[in-house]
Formats: sequence, C-alpha cells, structure tokens
Amino acid sequence: MKILVCISKTPDTTAKIAFTDNNTKFDTAGVQWIINPYDEWYSLVRALELKEADPSSTIHLVTVGGADADPIIRKALALGGDEAIRVNADSHDSYYIASQIAEIAKQGAYDLIFTGKETIDYNGSSIGGMVAELTDLPYVSLATKFEIAGTRATVTREIEGGEEICEVDLPLVVSCQKGVAEQRIPNMRGIMAARTKPLKAVEPVAADALTTVAGFGLPPAKAGVKLVDPDNVDELVRLLHEEAKAI
Repeated sequence: MKILVCISKTPDTTAKIAFTDNNTKFDTAGVQWIINPYDEWYSLVRALELKEADPSSTIHLVTVGGADADPIIRKALALGGDEAIRVNADSHDSYYIASQIAEIAKQGAYDLIFTGKETIDYNGSSIGGMVAELTDLPYVSLATKFEIAGTRATVTREIEGGEEICEVDLPLVVSCQKGVAEQRIPNMRGIMAARTKPLKAVEPVAADALTTVAGFGLPPAKAGVKLVDPDNVDELVRLLHEEAKAI
C-alpha cells in the first residue's frame, strides 16, 4: 500500500504573533517552526501504524513550501516516512496548495492520502476536500478512528452529537484529528536515518490562487481581572449582569 501524508510548516504554538506590511503579512522574525500538529501527531502517526501492520507499505510525505521547510520535512522522515516531496512554491491559498498536492497524488497513484483536519495557523480545514475533488477520490473528514481490512477502510468521524462510521473502498482521502493516533517522538536511529532519506524538490504546476489576504488582525486584548469583596454580593451580581454577559 502506498500512503501519501500531507504535512505543513506552522509556527510553534508558543510563538508571538505579529504582522507586517500594513497587517497583510505574518511577521516571521524569531518564529520557531514545527510540523503542523494535526499532520504530525495524527495523520503521520496513523500512517506509521499502518506500515507497522503491513511492512510492505510505503509512506511518502508531501509539502508545499520553500527550502526553509526542509528541517520539518526531515523531522517527519525521522518519525518514519520513507521519502519526501517538496513542491517549491510559497502560497497560502488553499486551492493552489491542493492543486500541487493533487498533482503529486496523481503521479504517485497512492492508495491512501492523509491530511490533518486543519493547520493551526490558518484553520482552513479545506485542503483535504479539495485534494479529493481534484483527484476524483472519496473523502472522509474529521476521522477519529481509521482501520483497513484488505482494500476497504472503516473510518469513524465526529458528527454533531455523536459519531458516524463510514466504510469506503481504497483509494481515498482522509483528514485526521485527535483520537486517530497518539503523538510520537523521533528516536536517535530515526533522526540519523532521516539524513539520507530522499527529499525531492519539484517545481509547481500551473494553478491559480483563488484568494488573497486583505489583512490580519489580532483579537482584542483581554480585560483586567476585577476583584470583588466577598461581602459585596450586590456588586458581584451587578457585574455578572452588566459586564460578564458582554465578554
């Protein structure tokens, strides 16, 4: 079985967020970059578990980005990916990115394409569905469990108030979230092996970006804490009625 895992470079969750160029670009100065957690912790690890159950499987990684994404790709290889493809393009437009991934997927004839449910920077949750449409494959989103028997997958996904169990024939595209696998840490053997694993950079195919960024904005600063004397119940009730409801 051939598995393609889509990974993305995102800011560390502790990074300080700021913008430049009249709030139209993310300020990358001093930012530590990581693999998008939904891609690393869930989709990649579930792919590794499938390979452990079937050692004949191969795992390819794909990302769309510049050479500065190579370190996070190497980390994904250290976790257990077999080889990686980086599409040499810099875009945050979901359709453009999905078009590049879809082209790689078509060329590789993969049985399974995994994405994280979203990236933690843009939270678009749109790549998986677009890749499925562009490759004419079935798509299951928000997977919390994923099992394979032969060429048929059983996918459990969250729905409002419960869960839904889908049975789908391979090949297919699945977006993964918490529950589908548990986070792993690369070991020294994996880190050393990752240095020599293939990482191929390819040029992008022609595709139009359908969106542009008009501007970014930070959320309003949190209001200060108000302390109320425990004996002043009337003031506490007033604050709850007049101010707490507006937060």
